[in-house]
Amino acid sequence: MKTLYIVLLAAISSSLCFGAELPRSSPEAQGVSSSAVLAFVEAADKKIDSMNSFMLLRHGHVVAEGWWAPYDAEAPHSLYSLSKSFTSTAVGMAVSEGKLSLDDQVLKFFSQDAPAEPSNNLKAMRVSDLLRMSTGQQIEPARTADQPWTKTFLAQPVPFKPGTHFQYNTSATYMLSAIIQKATGMTVLDYLKPRLFAPLGIEHPTWETSPQGITAGGYGLSIRTEDIARFGQLYLQKGKWQGKQIVPESWVEAATTRQTSNGSNPQSDWDQGYGYQFWRCRNGAYRGDGAFGQYCIVLPDQDAVIVITSGVKDMQAVLNLVWDKLLPAMKSGSPLAADEETRKKLEHTLKSLSLHPAEGAGAPAKALGRTFVFPANERKLEAITLESDGKDGALTLVTRFDGVEQRIACGRGKWQKGRAAWGALTEQPSAARGAWTEDDTFTAKLCFYETPFIITIHLKFSGEELHYTAEANVGFGSTKESPMVGKAK
Repeated sequence: MKTLYIVLLAAISSSLCFGAELPRSSPEAQGVSSSAVLAFVEAADKKIDSMNSFMLLRHGHVVAEGWWAPYDAEAPHSLYSLSKSFTSTAVGMAVSEGKLSLDDQVLKFFSQDAPAEPSNNLKAMRVSDLLRMSTGQQIEPARTADQPWTKTFLAQPVPFKPGTHFQYNTSATYMLSAIIQKATGMTVLDYLKPRLFAPLGIEHPTWETSPQGITAGGYGLSIRTEDIARFGQLYLQKGKWQGKQIVPESWVEAATTRQTSNGSNPQSDWDQGYGYQFWRCRNGAYRGDGAFGQYCIVLPDQDAVIVITSGVKDMQAVLNLVWDKLLPAMKSGSPLAADEETRKKLEHTLKSLSLHPAEGAGAPAKALGRTFVFPANERKLEAITLESDGKDGALTLVTRFDGVEQRIACGRGKWQKGRAAWGALTEQPSAARGAWTEDDTFTAKLCFYETPFIITIHLKFSGEELHYTAEANVGFGSTKESPMVGKAK
């Protein structure tokens, strides 16, 4: 009896050990060349600015993983539209539980938000049309704070017959989230916690919501790199995890096959067809992806999953590098001969990755400790002071935005973690690093390492003036701020 109790306790403990890591292996043991992976990492580090993280799974084992400092393994990362694939999974689960059907009309769930006289095309719109981005709308409906997003969506004209016109539509994914909440009484986040996140060992997921308290659906999920890998491995295993069917196999098949055509360019990974909130790729692969380079790529033919988070403007360039460098490395399904020298070099490279810092040997300005005040401006930047901490040449950037002062420690030769806000980015975990890149010019890089965003700030001191410029690496609009000049106080 005592032995049985111990066995049962061990089983319970195992089931509750959600944070257990995925198994690790050398690349060669899983039929992957360390030299090819190294070539990919080195090319990504040189050609892609900026990579945040990378993880490669083969035969269910992590064979390579790396984070570009200050990004790290434990920090969650904003997924942007990669969130859509998780919302799709919630729909598949709800369908399997009989909570809704793909053939349900969208208006069935939102009679109070419907137009007084809905068009025939709107009446015909089904859940499946939302899933495959074929709502019949020509323009994606706006999402504003002054009106329920469901009402705005239903008020949008539907000029095309639903199912006949592909239009990438984040608001359509929000409608799927709202339908889940209507059908189950839970937000998508709460619905998925016991059904998906806990079984996969995904701890502390967060997800943005609309003003109406509905999970955003099409964006806003934040989880770790390894959590994304678990999700990809679940789909690679056709919805099965540790012997249990978490997601119906029929849903995995339907969601990841082409449900609608979206282009004809054979060189574009955005023209290979679209499933249920998953993109088809070249080379027989499929993926979930998000703005600025968040990828969960599943390669069934190679029994592999590739996860990448990044802050890039050219998302196709990242995929091209995957096909050029990593795909040829996985032709063999059996172990390769050990290559310890290259494997150790790969491991060293992966552990020493860092975002490209501001560098230089310029002469420091004789303005440390002086406060420079800016005229009234739309960004509400009022003053900047650059202070020395008296150690190792590290500096602290002191700013005042709209009456609020913040102090940002800029590491010299290393990233200094803390918390900061900048522009539209509210206070959150950040890391800063700086250097005198030219005579009298201090350049600081401010990385918000739970997002793709990196702000580069240039401070040019000239007598009684401070010339300020700043630029983000990526953004949905303009990334470059207009220059400003502050006067010494």
